[in-house]
Order: sequence, then structure tokens, then C-alpha cells
Amino acid sequence: MAGPSLIELLATIPDPRKPRGRIHPLAAVLSLAVVAMLAGMKSLEAIAQFGRDHGAGLAHALGFRRKKTPAKSTLSEIFRALDRDAFEAALRAWVQGRPAAGGAIAIDGKALRGSRDGDIPGVHLLAAFAPGSAAVLGQLGVAAKTNEHKAALRLLGVLPLQGKVVSGDAMFTHRDFARAVRDGGGDYLLFAKDNQPELKAQIEAALHGDAAFSPLPA
Repeated sequence: MAGPSLIELLATIPDPRKPRGRIHPLAAVLSLAVVAMLAGMKSLEAIAQFGRDHGAGLAHALGFRRKKTPAKSTLSEIFRALDRDAFEAALRAWVQGRPAAGGAIAIDGKALRGSRDGDIPGVHLLAAFAPGSAAVLGQLGVAAKTNEHKAALRLLGVLPLQGKVVSGDAMFTHRDFARAVRDGGGDYLLFAKDNQPELKAQIEAALHGDAAFSPLPA
């Protein structure tokens, strides 16, 4: 059974604006951003223009009370004040409610393209990706004074791990990471490299010459 619609979940996000002077409903603004980005719009200016170009029909369908959708400056003010955790929680709940969510979660970190500014390093994000639905379940910023392993422990705390297989690279081959996945009801698939000789030796010893394993066919 499918879960709530994306618009229904966007309506649960708290509005950071004061009640007085609100013109556009928050759920309508967020829905416009989603539709525009799915159509290829990648900037606030493009999202605002997308709304204007599609007129009253789109505005009414998305829940706006006026024919005119918000301008770039309005979008900027709303997005700067928005509760990011609540927004990601709504998106995560929507993905989890989709039938094709699947049983796999891949965790990986990447530097955000174009985020570096001179001597200021780029934004580094750690994301949990669900291949079955081609969607990001959650993501966290990795601070300069920490690493992906520590950020992953925080991310695992908000992910639906029950019955899932979590995969990641050799960076996550730590006991606390594996324990967090198992405590959440999931399994893990991680890579062990030559730079972890003790771990690799333990794995090889466990998998070779054990009478509990069926013999390989001739």
C-alpha cells in the first residue's frame, strides 16, 4: 500500500514565517520547487520563472491562493529559513512509502560540485541512496574536523534499516558502524582492503577451511 503523497508530507513541514503577511502557502512553494526541479530548473531564478511561465493553471493545481507564483527573492527568504531536517524527513518518509523502495541502501560521500569558493573548501556531503527508487533517503554535511565514518553513524540513526542491506566502501569497516546497522535490523556489505591486514586476515580465516561451508562443486 502506497504511503502519503509528497504534497501531503510537504504540508507537515513547519512554516518558519510569521503568520502575519504570509501570501503563499509553504506547501505550495515547496511543491513548485519540486516540480520545477524535476523539469530541469536548477536555480531560484529558474524556479521562479517556471512558475510564471506556467501561469494560473499550475498555481491553482499546486495550492497557491493567487494566480501569481512567488518571485526569486521570496523563494530565497523561505528556503534560507526552512527547517532542513524537517524537509529531509518529509522526503525520506515519501521515499519509504513508495512500493519500489527496495531493500538496498548505499552510503557514499562526495564533494558538492561547484561549492568551493577560492580558499574556502567545497561542501562535503554523505548520502544514503536507495537504488530501488533512485532516491536519496538522507544526507549529512561532513565537517572539516570530522570524517565520513562519524557522519555515517549519525546518518544510520535516522535511516529505515529493518530488512535492508547497507553497502559502503572500506572507510566504513568499523565495529560501531556494523553494530549500528545490525541494531537497526539490517545487514551490511563492506569492502576490506590491504590497508587493514588484521581485518582481512580474520575474514580469510573465517571463510577458508571451515567445515560448516558446503564443498565447492567439481
